[in-house]
Amino acid sequence: MQKVLIIAYYWPPAGGPGVQRWLKFVTYLRDFNIEPVVYVPENPSYPIVDTSFVNEIPDGIKIYKHKINEPYGWASFLSKNKTKKISSGLIQSKNQSVIEKILLWVRGNFFIPDARKNWVKPSVTYLTSVLKEEQINTVITTGPPHSVHLIGLKLKEKLGVNWVADFRDPWTSIGYHKKLKLSKASAKKHKYLEHLVLNSADSIIVTSNTTKTEFKEITTKPIEVITNGFDGAISSGVALDAMFTISHIGSLLTGRNPENLWQALSELCNENEEFKNSLSLQFIGVVSEDVLETIYKYNLKSYVNLIGYVSHTEALAYQEKSQVLLLSEIDSADTIGIIAGKLFEYMRAKRPILAIGPKGWEVSTIIKETNTGVAFSYNDTSNLKSLLLDWFYKYQTKKLNVNSTNINTYSRKERTAKLANHLYGYRI
Repeated sequence: MQKVLIIAYYWPPAGGPGVQRWLKFVTYLRDFNIEPVVYVPENPSYPIVDTSFVNEIPDGIKIYKHKINEPYGWASFLSKNKTKKISSGLIQSKNQSVIEKILLWVRGNFFIPDARKNWVKPSVTYLTSVLKEEQINTVITTGPPHSVHLIGLKLKEKLGVNWVADFRDPWTSIGYHKKLKLSKASAKKHKYLEHLVLNSADSIIVTSNTTKTEFKEITTKPIEVITNGFDGAISSGVALDAMFTISHIGSLLTGRNPENLWQALSELCNENEEFKNSLSLQFIGVVSEDVLETIYKYNLKSYVNLIGYVSHTEALAYQEKSQVLLLSEIDSADTIGIIAGKLFEYMRAKRPILAIGPKGWEVSTIIKETNTGVAFSYNDTSNLKSLLLDWFYKYQTKKLNVNSTNINTYSRKERTAKLANHLYGYRI
């Protein structure tokens, strides 16, 4: 078997979508004659923990760990809650406290590219001997945090390894990047490091065509698009919620606030007594205070059910029994290439997907091609309202179903086959 070293920050027991991409690649790489070896921090500061993921690590996988010195530990003395939110990307845009403004400024200008930068130097020293002992010549780094790519950069310079940089999200064009209160010098340094990584790696993997197009303006290195996917069998149907439940799974950040949806739902509640008595808004995961304020502004507070963070297994169960699954993205040209991992799990659940995002959003294309739901822009309220009413009538007659097509290509194993082909020419 060919060996590869995968360098990641997020790994079980970390929760959230960031850990799942490479946990699943590691799960299936052996099926393609590739033996993964994993390197992760020994004492990370994860904003979300899900111990159920530990049970999904394949038997016999060799995992190397080394200590990391992170600033989130001492920063939490100032405000544990705000530090945790900043670490997870949940940055409130309105009514920021003085402490939050200070934390954001320090995070953006003193820790470039991110707060895990202190892991780079000791990791390069530690991994130099690991690579020689394991006789590994291919290294994969996955970010964010993008400081992980700097480990790959240094190993490339020192040992001449074959280095593949995987970007789960873009670097300087990601939404929260603009909220870090960067000085001109700091913003310039981010751009410099992004350019350096993209032009030093042997090849690059991204999760969307938009990011590929963006990076092609910076580098001529080979770029492969490998989206996230879903794991496990496609749902064959379970008992659905009795209420007309619209569920959002995961973090509903400040910018992902579909006000046209809240307006449409408010109007329908006022106009239709049956709709009013059946509606339930269910949020599994963290929800920004800004989003909740908007929902409450439209008199929808009594319909809101805040579940909070649950294990991945529980989240999948909520998806399968919900009537409608909500997916939203920030309304910006910078986010048209952001394809949330939950999209593919929503596909697996076989429930109608209601997506609201920017014009030209890649998610819209995928949903249309797979016939898994409908996507709207933020300024389309009337058509959104009509669809909701149509889906509600189908819910009442137990005919609210999905006839999806071609979703098997998004299974984790098929995604791993594409990765194997990129690494060693395995033919799918």
